[in-house]
Amino acid sequence: MNRKLRNEELNRISVDEFKSTEKTPIVIVLDNIRSLNNIGSVFRTADAFLIEAVYLCGITAKPPHREIQKTALGATETVEWKHFTSTLDAINYLKQKNYKIAAIEQTENSTMLDDFGFSSKEKLAVIFGNEVKGVEQEVINVSDVIIEIPQYGTKHSLNISVSAGVVIWDLYQKFNQ
Repeated sequence: MNRKLRNEELNRISVDEFKSTEKTPIVIVLDNIRSLNNIGSVFRTADAFLIEAVYLCGITAKPPHREIQKTALGATETVEWKHFTSTLDAINYLKQKNYKIAAIEQTENSTMLDDFGFSSKEKLAVIFGNEVKGVEQEVINVSDVIIEIPQYGTKHSLNISVSAGVVIWDLYQKFNQ
C-alpha cells in the first residue's frame, strides 16, 4: 500500500532557498496570453522546474492579481518575472543575452519536441502564444527554432498551460541528462 505524503513530508524549499538555488537556464515567454488562470499555471510550472524567469508580453496580465494567484499558489513570489510591451522587445532583450529563441507552434518545417536537441550549455527562451492565435507570425520569423508538440488525435491543439507543462518537463529532463 502507498500512503499519500503530507505537505510537511514533501521537502519543499523556502522562498529564500528557491531564490538562491541554481536555476534551469530557460526563460518562458508568454506572447499575449488572455487567461489569468493560464498565466498562474505557467508560474507554477516554472516554480516546479526551477525555471529562470517568466516574461509577460503585450496584453499578458502581471502579478499581483487575484485571478493569477488562484492558480499560481504563490509561485509569483518565487519565480522572477518581467513585463515587456511586445514579445519582439522581449526577444531582442534575450538575444542580447545569448538565448536561443524557440517558439512553440505548428509550422512548416517545425522540429518535433521529441526530436529537439540542444547543448546543456545553451540558454533557451521558450515562447508560448495566445490561446486563439498562437505565436504571432512576426515572432516566429525571428525565432531560432520552432518546436511542435507531437499530437495524434483530432484536435491538434493543447491549452497553453498544458503545452507549457509538456515542453518544460521535456526540456528540464534534457538539461539534466
